[in-house]
Amino acid sequence: MYNLGDIVLMKKPHACGENNWEIIRIGADFKIKCLKCGHIVMMSRADFEKKVKSIKTKAVDVKESTENYVKFEK
Repeated sequence: MYNLGDIVLMKKPHACGENNWEIIRIGADFKIKCLKCGHIVMMSRADFEKKVKSIKTKAVDVKESTENYVKFEK
């Protein structure tokens, strides 16, 4: 349902006034980054699903996007 790089709209705004967050980690815990001030918050999956209002923008395939993600080569 949620993918790395998705932009989500949260129910309550951050202290800086922004409601839009980018998902930067998915698993048992979610890590999200505020798009206005860059603050990073980590929360459990249950808390995240309770606080998210909607998915605003679906992410492009991470393999195709080289702007925000670093590729590690062996």
